[in-house]
Amino acid sequence: MRDYIEAARAFDHGQAAAAALHGDLQALNACVECCDRHAGNGKLALIHEDRDGNTARFSFDQLKAQSACFANVLRTHGVGPGDRVAGLMPRTPELLVTILATWRLGAVYQPLFTAFGPKAIEHRLEQSHARVVVTDSLNRGKLDEVQACPTIITVNARAGELDYQQCLAGAPSDCEPVMRTGNDPFLLMFTSGTTGPAKPLEVPLRAIVAFQGYMRDAIDLRSEDNFWNLADPGWAYGLYYAVTGPLSLGHATTFYDGPFSVESCARVIDKLGITNLAGSPTAYRMLIAAGSAFSAPVKGRLRAVSSAGEPLNPEVIRWFANELGVTIHDHYGQTELGMVLCNHHGLSHPVHLGSAGFAVPGHRIVVLDEQGEELPVGQPGILAVDREQSPLCWFGGYHGLPTKAFIGKYYLSGDTVELNADGSISFVGRSDDVITTSGYRVGPFDVESALIEHPAVVEAAVIGKPDPERTELIKAFVVLAQGVVGCAELEEALRQHVRQRLYAHAYPREIEFVSELPKTPSGKLQRFILRNQEVAKQHAQQATPASA
Repeated sequence: MRDYIEAARAFDHGQAAAAALHGDLQALNACVECCDRHAGNGKLALIHEDRDGNTARFSFDQLKAQSACFANVLRTHGVGPGDRVAGLMPRTPELLVTILATWRLGAVYQPLFTAFGPKAIEHRLEQSHARVVVTDSLNRGKLDEVQACPTIITVNARAGELDYQQCLAGAPSDCEPVMRTGNDPFLLMFTSGTTGPAKPLEVPLRAIVAFQGYMRDAIDLRSEDNFWNLADPGWAYGLYYAVTGPLSLGHATTFYDGPFSVESCARVIDKLGITNLAGSPTAYRMLIAAGSAFSAPVKGRLRAVSSAGEPLNPEVIRWFANELGVTIHDHYGQTELGMVLCNHHGLSHPVHLGSAGFAVPGHRIVVLDEQGEELPVGQPGILAVDREQSPLCWFGGYHGLPTKAFIGKYYLSGDTVELNADGSISFVGRSDDVITTSGYRVGPFDVESALIEHPAVVEAAVIGKPDPERTELIKAFVVLAQGVVGCAELEEALRQHVRQRLYAHAYPREIEFVSELPKTPSGKLQRFILRNQEVAKQHAQQATPASA
């Protein structure tokens, strides 16, 4: 295993990296990097497992040929370098062909998550000015409600509509890739905040080098691995690291075309011999809740497991070690950055519970105070990227929109963290999630982690509720395990559990038992919804006496 310090200092990614880091070179095409240069020997690129248990395998040679044909189809509909092509499809081979074909033309791929409704789709298509949207029969109906929808190509189309298979069958098989510069975009992503519509951002081709570094150092993707990233390519983690990252390294990726469940996850890992797994804490908590139903068929299969999307609870780390005999590591990133702070599977460095890890080589991560000054060990502040000393930091701002995230040479993430003595960084919470109670600052993640260690709890979300005496009091929303009934005795037991696990001022003074927690479609917890609900309740209670 390589030493972390040596890897960070060396930072030698070869000629491809040099071309990528010098954005003025006409040197790059994402389809070449992720497909063509790995073709010619029948090497496997994609394993597709459908919901019925049927498995299909595709080589880089096959994807090269199909993407060339479909690139010619897109070209007949006006797609050229820099144009946008949107994909509204599940994880199927047609999705991957669409992505590669878009890149072959020097165009920009825009993901549309299949759970989006018409309004969310309309906003993104309107912002992107996409020339073509490729979809399937299950999602095609949503586009009927989209105003000014671009040209639609559908897998298994209705009569009278453009059909993907028919278009592909009639297209020429030769299509030379269009070379672009490292600063030209190849992806158009949208990222949501707590307020306002989703904001577009362009991902430049030079980001591919950063994606490769994450796959190699943090994921520790090896040639002998069977790799599966559970994330949907409709979102950044899936598109960056289930598609671009592994394919650019010439490694096969896995698509499962079906809803996530404990049964399906165990079946795919067992059937396909998955050794390297990536996903989110939400998915992992579901697996833990299933107990032996998941662990029995999977134990001994996995070599490395990675987690991203939200902080990893210590209980998850312990469970994977004790029940599956595998190490699971926490990774931190954003749509704007990719993954930049990790406990690396492929690098040797200290790892301890509660730490999000060390900066990914090629990035300098610091902790800033409100005046933009770098903070020493042990003082909470804003996680920031020193852009002047981070050659792999590719984010340049939102497309067509201003941003307050750039302060001098720093990009401010909006997350609160602490620098540890060993150089690692611990996540505290989103800046607007941190709770101030009786003069103490409490990260909701710590309280949630303590709650989830109780056997009665499956999931928990913690917020600060406005309180005139304490500024805020800690309130927890708890999802209980099947068969467990919420009651006053259980509330008190959970309070005492947190007091013993953490410290006296961190226990939840209020606990509400709920059936589910509000999350984004990609599974991230939305604490702001719970906070807004509590504020609305308080306003309503205050108004009741006056109206009476």
